[in-house]
Amino acid sequence: MFHPAKAVSTLMLILTMTTISVVPILGQTQASETKDWRNLAPRVFLDGSGVGSDYVRTEIPFVNYVRDQKDADIHILTTMQSSGAGTEYQVEFIGLGKYKDVHFTLTYFADRLATYDEYRAGYVRILKKGLMPFVSRTPVEDMLSISFKEKAAPLPMKDPWNGWIFGLSFSGSMSGEEAYKSSSFRGGSSINRVTEDLKISVSYNSNIYKSRFTILDQAIDTTTKSSWFSSLIVHSISPHWSVGGWIAASSSTYSNVDYTVSAAPAIEFNVFPYSEATRKRLCILYRLSWGYYRYLEETIYNKMIDSLWSQFLMVSLNLIQPWGSTSASVVGSHYLHDFSKNRLSLYGGISVRIWKGFSVYWSGDFAMIHDQLSLVKGALSDEDILLRLKQLSTTYGYYLSIGISYSFGSSLSKAVNPRFSDFGYY
Repeated sequence: MFHPAKAVSTLMLILTMTTISVVPILGQTQASETKDWRNLAPRVFLDGSGVGSDYVRTEIPFVNYVRDQKDADIHILTTMQSSGAGTEYQVEFIGLGKYKDVHFTLTYFADRLATYDEYRAGYVRILKKGLMPFVSRTPVEDMLSISFKEKAAPLPMKDPWNGWIFGLSFSGSMSGEEAYKSSSFRGGSSINRVTEDLKISVSYNSNIYKSRFTILDQAIDTTTKSSWFSSLIVHSISPHWSVGGWIAASSSTYSNVDYTVSAAPAIEFNVFPYSEATRKRLCILYRLSWGYYRYLEETIYNKMIDSLWSQFLMVSLNLIQPWGSTSASVVGSHYLHDFSKNRLSLYGGISVRIWKGFSVYWSGDFAMIHDQLSLVKGALSDEDILLRLKQLSTTYGYYLSIGISYSFGSSLSKAVNPRFSDFGYY
């Protein structure tokens, strides 16, 4: 006698046994195919100022990503430079090993009004384009499809702002404990216009910092204020030469400056063409400056007002290369009325990949200071010294930072797992 319930149970048992036996075989087949193309796919080392690597790995899964340049077939080096309208990214594709004959650079411009999602999508689109000459040499090319999105011819656009960009900012913060409270306020504005031939930048910023210390039931209130205005105009006269100048004004209770106004014409020479500035720059800048100073308190030179000429010379080097990056500068300045009132500053920084997973970085600066003309005359109070409310006399200043980084383990980093990524903020 036929029992439908028993028949259904038997059928489900057969299907279950079949699934159990077949799925591993299918899984093994798919895993084998995946393993084959994964082993043949190019290995990519991402370097520089691009978007988050997790997003890139998610959107471009047809290559292998490695942690060390020495394991890579392709070194992708991204550098950037900002302008008033946005940020230009230069993405250099450097072939290594069997791809060493392939080396080129693509450019991507991110509009300042673009959302982060639009920006990173555009960056990934450039990466995909650049990877095609490498992927085309592997069996992975058979797994990719290429589409063509026809675009209408661009129409000339009229810019109602004529390239001018305006910005406003304001921020405030507050913190405290039982015996200490502080608050700070910052505001600023900017106006910029940047073209290949002309650069104009105007900015204003103001800071107020207040604090209250309670010691043995006695409250000590402190306030420091600073503000500065700067306007810069630069004209490009050749691939290596630029001329321009500053007009600036500032005030600072810390530096004993009620207000100062200055003007400074300048000229700059770049040994390398400015078109290569995102990768290498060696600049020599000379500036002649005149400034009018009005002080809050009488200075150690018995001055309440000063009119001073000074000159400034800077040599700076910046390099971003596949082996790492380095920057260095030498800056010298002095007042023309007294050459002994001078300052010499040295800065250097370098980051080098030594071997697989191991990097060394160092940065530091040192200044010999003999130009503190605004120091307050007379002895400072304990509060001024301990709370750093006013500038102290010194003949030097320095800063030094040294570090190493080392990582080891699997050289392939395929998986992206964003779970609990934000937990550290709580």
